[in-house]
Amino acid sequence: MIEFFLPMEKIPTTTHQQKKVNVRNGKPIFYEPVELKNARAKFESLLARHVPPDKLKGPIRLTVKWCFPMIKGVRIGQYKTTKPDTDNLQKLFKDCMTKLGFWKDDAQVASEIAEKFWSEVVGIYVRVEEWDDELYTFL
Repeated sequence: MIEFFLPMEKIPTTTHQQKKVNVRNGKPIFYEPVELKNARAKFESLLARHVPPDKLKGPIRLTVKWCFPMIKGVRIGQYKTTKPDTDNLQKLFKDCMTKLGFWKDDAQVASEIAEKFWSEVVGIYVRVEEWDDELYTFL
């Protein structure tokens, strides 16, 4: 099991879906805008120190808790029900984890828990577990 917290002043809310497209000579060319490149670089630099020596194998359970800075009118620990969506946040984050070598393919993530909270401590809590098929067999 790997467990860590990535403290941040501000969580990047740019999502993987915000790629841009230009058309040159009648062909679409996809590119990442500066904000997306910066978010990717931030995630990769923070995640780099937590990469396991060997890629995780088999099914994986990934738990990610996004702790956003408090705003007026919310309580500590209250779920954040505004954008960005957890699935959009997770995509870029998992792509960064894959690129860094946490696992071979993010398709290995068979169980995923993603939550967004308001918090006084801003950052991302991450827990990665290799599943033992004998312990987690559901019929």
